[in-house]
Amino acid sequence: MLQQFIAHVAQQHLFPTGQQVLLAVSGGVDSVVLSHLMHRAHFPFAIAHCNFNLRPGDCDRDELFVRNLALQYGVPFHVQHFQTLHYAHTHKLSVEDAARRLRYDWFLTLCQTHGYPALLTAHHRDDSNETFFLNLLRGTGLSGLHGILPVQAHVVRPLLPFGRDDIEAYASRHHLDHVEDLTNASLDYRRNQVRHQLLPLLRQLQPAADRTVSATIAHLQSAEHLYQALLQPLTKQLLSSLPDGTYRLSLNFADLLPALAQPNLRFQLLFEMLHPLGFNSATVATISAATRSGSRFYSPSHCAILDRDALLITPLSAAPASALLPPIHLQSIPISHLTLNPRSLPPTQALFDADTVRLPLSLRHWRQGDRFQPFGMSRGSQLLSDFFSNHKFSLLDKQRQLLLVDSTDAILWVVGHRTSHPHRISPATRSALLVSLLSVPAPSL
Repeated sequence: MLQQFIAHVAQQHLFPTGQQVLLAVSGGVDSVVLSHLMHRAHFPFAIAHCNFNLRPGDCDRDELFVRNLALQYGVPFHVQHFQTLHYAHTHKLSVEDAARRLRYDWFLTLCQTHGYPALLTAHHRDDSNETFFLNLLRGTGLSGLHGILPVQAHVVRPLLPFGRDDIEAYASRHHLDHVEDLTNASLDYRRNQVRHQLLPLLRQLQPAADRTVSATIAHLQSAEHLYQALLQPLTKQLLSSLPDGTYRLSLNFADLLPALAQPNLRFQLLFEMLHPLGFNSATVATISAATRSGSRFYSPSHCAILDRDALLITPLSAAPASALLPPIHLQSIPISHLTLNPRSLPPTQALFDADTVRLPLSLRHWRQGDRFQPFGMSRGSQLLSDFFSNHKFSLLDKQRQLLLVDSTDAILWVVGHRTSHPHRISPATRSALLVSLLSVPAPSL
């Protein structure tokens, strides 16, 4: 097994063998075997251990065992204690998810602090097969069926070619002590149900089930690489990021590839683009079938708004538009002293006939039914929604657009775009009113 391990690391270039890497060691047989292989291969490493304080007495026993293992190999030892139950409750996570987040955040911090180029974990072939079935049961896209990847960012899993039987046989052959986590046998956890109930049943049906599933996973990994290579140029053409953190996803899929007019392919492409933003398959199916402009859809982190032939996707943490109202500065200028051209003012300034304006002035956002008489329209008025449509405002543009109104709530100015015709500077104007908005971004059409 040692020679196979060394050859696998070299052939796949999993980590720089001349630099000290970080090993995540729980004290279980998998991580103990990984430590022993690294030691025998003369690969420099340090050990990190997490005490999750979930099993009184046992967690401290595990920590002492791993500490002594580090002393035995003469390698650096890092340990961190976590209040896992409190963290899970505070962040509304399962205990498994909380422990996973806590340990990987800490491992990353250790790598950054001490300069470890990689974190090695002891995941093996059986773990990868279990992950395949867990994701299959939850419902997933192609990316969820590739099992556990050998390298993911800074995390490396060098034991994936080996099964649990290989690892236990190695530990027995070399008389390696390890600690047992009793929760690994509990059927309260979904992974343990797959490990102790589903996979044994599959082995009864097909003795070579483990290797068959692993081979299927390898084929799916290759298919995913090809899939992603084809998907990337489509994503670049359809999905754009705006400076304020908003994403715009064009829904004109069939214009790029006629086959994407098929509902199932349209759904699949939407899922691949929206899943990284937290949208699940049920929500994506609803989005794919939606036709009413203005419909909203939510993931835990984002809101997507259907705007004609596009989706506008904003982070839920974005500040509400009402928090962005800037202060108003007014300056009265006798018409004889006016040197400003109303047509050449920056988008944060506007001129009005002071005698026609009813103070005080205020800012607000668009409401359904708003009307105004835009500059250049000598008679009648126009629905503001029609003005927005004529100038191709997106739904987000409409929501963010500031309106300057007088004391009667009449619209004087669609800020940055158009002032009201009745309040324009004209030959009859005696005094001009210069309105300036401080620190307001210029809207874009």
